[in-house]
Amino acid sequence: MHVLHTFANCSSVPYMSWFAARAHKEGVLRYSFILMHHERPRMIDEMEALGFKCIWIKYSDQRRKSGMLKAFPLMWWHMMRLRPDIVHSHLFDDTVPAMLAAWLAAIKVRAVTKQWTGFHWLQAPKWVWVDKLVNRLGTDLIAVSGECREFMLETEHADQRKVSMVHHGIDPDQETRRDPMVMDRLKKELGTDGHFPVIGTVARLIQWKGHHRILDAAKAVVAKYPKALFLFCGLGELEWSLRERVRKEGLQDHVRFTGWIDRSAMPSFYGLLDIYLHAAQLEPFGFVFTEAMMNAVPMVTTPTGAGLDAIEDGKSGILVERNGAAIAEGIVRMLQLDRKAVGLAGREAAMRMYPFSNMWEGTMEVYRKSLARTK
Repeated sequence: MHVLHTFANCSSVPYMSWFAARAHKEGVLRYSFILMHHERPRMIDEMEALGFKCIWIKYSDQRRKSGMLKAFPLMWWHMMRLRPDIVHSHLFDDTVPAMLAAWLAAIKVRAVTKQWTGFHWLQAPKWVWVDKLVNRLGTDLIAVSGECREFMLETEHADQRKVSMVHHGIDPDQETRRDPMVMDRLKKELGTDGHFPVIGTVARLIQWKGHHRILDAAKAVVAKYPKALFLFCGLGELEWSLRERVRKEGLQDHVRFTGWIDRSAMPSFYGLLDIYLHAAQLEPFGFVFTEAMMNAVPMVTTPTGAGLDAIEDGKSGILVERNGAAIAEGIVRMLQLDRKAVGLAGREAAMRMYPFSNMWEGTMEVYRKSLARTK
């Protein structure tokens, strides 16, 4: 079985590293990659060391339309030359040219992992028609959460026969490996000593991640817990406006912007938290849910993505509505529960639902069924 994967705007993809390592070890399939990126992706060396062919197409998402138009004929040419059994795309910018090229090249299995459901409907309506085109061109549409599947069927009106659900997964050992020295360093850098509760959010600083809702909640939480500290881990276009709001509302002692934290340090970061908080409007999956839950951090989240699928409200986490008052109430409610028990229940749910092994088996099952259908 030969699978050609496409990715855009990624220099490396952790879950693809796990897929490639397992494919190489088991020898059950062969991978090729077409990577659209503004500079040579780091994953090329990793994949080629495992014997998998990589093709780099120089691409900038700052010139999305022209970049896709350039990538389309190149992808078609490589697909005609390589003749994979399956083309599997993963992100919007690579999916559009990849699905067009694969359809034109008569590749019979064209799988799309829909990791951006809802984004265009909420943020960029002019691209909605392209989402619907992708659903037509793909032979297999992989939803990564229950909410993602529901959105594809009820809002995008995708063909139900094409839709499968395969949760993303992570490597539990790797993503829960804390380093006491790193934890001590982060404590000093972020100034968490003497604060309670320490509430962390890991997300890009963009509108639909809900940071302004968190600031709405922060005022109420700080009034009840004067030592509360909110950590915003991530970068993005809203950083200036969020910092300005923090200043205007006198929350400088209670909100810290951590910037980028290296992936290897993330388990140690989660170890500093009393609560993990997520306030997104919509999250197709959200790897941060799985990471925080596997690290046994009690979670308060809006009902979206992997959090919605895994959390039993009040037992393995708390689900709240998408507004500041509800988020503040959820935080206070969590602090009144046995947080250790909630964190451990969340960990058990995540370990059951979101290990990488589940993602591997689910994806392989999609491939097997798709190929059988073409015979």
